Amino acid sequence: MNAPTTPRPPAGGAGHLHGWFLRGLALAPDATALRVGRTAVSYRELHQRALILAGALLAGADQPPRRVGLLTERGLDGYAGILAAGYAGAAAVPLNPAYPAERTRAMIRAAGLDALLVDPAGSEQLPDLKEELTDVLVLDQPTGPPLAQPRSPHPDETAYILFTSGSTGRPKGVPVRHRNVDAYLRFVHDRYRFTPQDVFSQTFDLTFDLAMFDLFTAWGAGGTLVSLPAQSFLTLPDRLAREGVTVWFSSPSVISLLRRLRALTPGALGGLRLSLFCGEPLLRHDAADWQAAAPASRLENLYGPTELTISCTVHRWDPATSPDACVHDIVPIGTPHPGLRVLLADEGGRPVPETPDATGELCVTGDQLFPGYLDPADDRGRFLEHAGARWYRTGDLVRRLPDGELAYLGRRDHQVKINGIRVELAEVETALRRLPGVTDAVVVAVDGQLFAYYLGRPRPAPELMEELGALLPRQLIPLGYRHLDAFPLNANRKTDRPALAAEAAGPRGGRRQPPATTTQEEKTS
Repeated sequence: MNAPTTPRPPAGGAGHLHGWFLRGLALAPDATALRVGRTAVSYRELHQRALILAGALLAGADQPPRRVGLLTERGLDGYAGILAAGYAGAAAVPLNPAYPAERTRAMIRAAGLDALLVDPAGSEQLPDLKEELTDVLVLDQPTGPPLAQPRSPHPDETAYILFTSGSTGRPKGVPVRHRNVDAYLRFVHDRYRFTPQDVFSQTFDLTFDLAMFDLFTAWGAGGTLVSLPAQSFLTLPDRLAREGVTVWFSSPSVISLLRRLRALTPGALGGLRLSLFCGEPLLRHDAADWQAAAPASRLENLYGPTELTISCTVHRWDPATSPDACVHDIVPIGTPHPGLRVLLADEGGRPVPETPDATGELCVTGDQLFPGYLDPADDRGRFLEHAGARWYRTGDLVRRLPDGELAYLGRRDHQVKINGIRVELAEVETALRRLPGVTDAVVVAVDGQLFAYYLGRPRPAPELMEELGALLPRQLIPLGYRHLDAFPLNANRKTDRPALAAEAAGPRGGRRQPPATTTQEEKTS
């Protein structure tokens, strides 16, 4: 059997996702592609592992698989599995072994998997998933000859399928085509000029689309990807210096975590040349503090839902001008990527005039737009037909700033009515952050009442309410308050607002007001 050959560098990503890895392989076959813990793997070794997994997928199936599930942790086979699915000509469907079995079963069923790759953590979940795996090829110990060379899928084929939480509680499948993600990667590689000398952080779970940024920006440049487990955040500056990380990408929640650990000191992250944040609103003081800790770093705020392929707008932080452009203390989300167009729509889905200070729901069309949900029923109400194009309704409210950039105002479903008064939760959160001793705040609405969770110094609720009275109308002042050491985070290290709302609602969904006073004994974390 002939050994797999190393291809010449393709232009860009050759029109498909794993083409970006092949580009890095051709640029630097013996360079380190991936570090997981103490294990370092070269491009050649990772390529070979992916070929072995892809060969097993094809050898074990009557027909080439179309959709391959990856029930793995962030280990070697998790990363290689994403490549292997593409090498076999299939869509990758990342799954998390830590998720409840019921949720994973729903994802397997919705995705219509042909095959499932599992690692030891995934294998432990198989007994709870067996009813959905009767016609699925399950590989936990791949055997057989490796695939001779990767397949080249058509740009309109699906590169990966990810799941987002739906309003019904049922996860919605989002298929992203090779042409969508290839257009995105061409943009970011051109914008940031990554090099083989760059070392990239990898903080996101593989079920989160932002992980695709980590993998294929690193690999497309011939750089090194460093998988950072949650415990590494406790000593993050030292870890990044030891690993030589130059490109950082995470959700903004990491910033407040480092601040609490007293690790966000000036110059502490001096090795970074690029710092990118996405996944939730980036606050003004968080951006300023991170910039001070990483003074040599270019800092940018990215925005975008999974349906628009990783991110679709970007704002470059400028300490001289960005603070004044913030709305509700939130850093602007900036301007759309090339190849994308935006419009703002009113509640009825009608475009609003393109004037400064115009406000509406952000709608986007262009080459990063996904084709539609796996279940067509989920498309209802999520698209707008206008000017001969199909626009995705993000559900996010934005304001057009005088310079043409966009400011994020919050989720459309975070705009609630309290006693008939329209309330933007972000406005209440901004007011709370202005109070002495409060460093951050999240406000949730439950059964027509506002509840506030805050970080910083514990304070009596009556004092907070009195001080808010000087900043907000009476109807906007929360009735309940709870001090936390930290906000709960979901698997992608984003603030878990649903968990806070559930806590405010009380056990079994019954309404329960948080305590009207806050003491050390009442704190939760």
